[in-house]
Amino acid sequence: MKEVEYILKKTISPYINCVMASESNAENCAFNLPLYADGYPGIMFQKSKNGFYLKPKNKQLSELFLYGQTLELNSLETEGPYSFVVFQLYPFASKYLLGINPKQLNDECYDLLQIKNIDIQNYHQKLIATNSLLQQIEIISDMVEELIGKNRHTHDAQIQQVIRKIIESEGRIKIKDLRKSVFLTERTLERNFLSLTGLNPKQFAKIIQFQTSLSKLNQTSFKKLTHVGLDSGFTDQSHFIKVFKQYTGQTPSFYLKNLDRLK
Repeated sequence: MKEVEYILKKTISPYINCVMASESNAENCAFNLPLYADGYPGIMFQKSKNGFYLKPKNKQLSELFLYGQTLELNSLETEGPYSFVVFQLYPFASKYLLGINPKQLNDECYDLLQIKNIDIQNYHQKLIATNSLLQQIEIISDMVEELIGKNRHTHDAQIQQVIRKIIESEGRIKIKDLRKSVFLTERTLERNFLSLTGLNPKQFAKIIQFQTSLSKLNQTSFKKLTHVGLDSGFTDQSHFIKVFKQYTGQTPSFYLKNLDRLK
């Protein structure tokens, strides 16, 4: 899956982190995309000969769906030819788009074809009628814009600021410092953060810290794995291994060996 360079409309750019896509024309190929916790929900439109499934639930997915926060180790799987485009949303965006409790979306996929407040079938028909990636992105952009306009959910600037600070600090910032920066009590911060993202601040910070370590394993070369953990802000190697295994089902060393084999 690769990021797509595309200039989003100003009306929706505050809600979209990036756009990604992937495709294959291979008839006898199995596709498996591990879904590791990353702190970002997303919208996915997919075309596939044999359907996409959410594993291990073995749940067949809609052609157009929104996935929530990933906490448990899941994967997307299909066989044969496929194509898909993903709008990776900022952590608060699913609440603004759908107006539902985002905690209900944790480790779940919401079928967007069941939406009633916009003409979702019109968007769906346009999507399946084109194989152009750019046209699909434009159609989904229009859909996102209409959803935001229809729901008109009140923006929580304080929680959005907290999310930004956690991401910028790579998950290292202390929660008490976050509370002070936005003048909220611990209880109010946790309640409002959970309402907007489906996670509490500590969960989100841990996920962002894990993703930092995963990125370092994927992109850089370290002489020792301990350097990855320490450079990502973990207090010690055992803590790093525990968190990494929680979200991937693998130790960092096992993950790295498999990564090397795939290169």
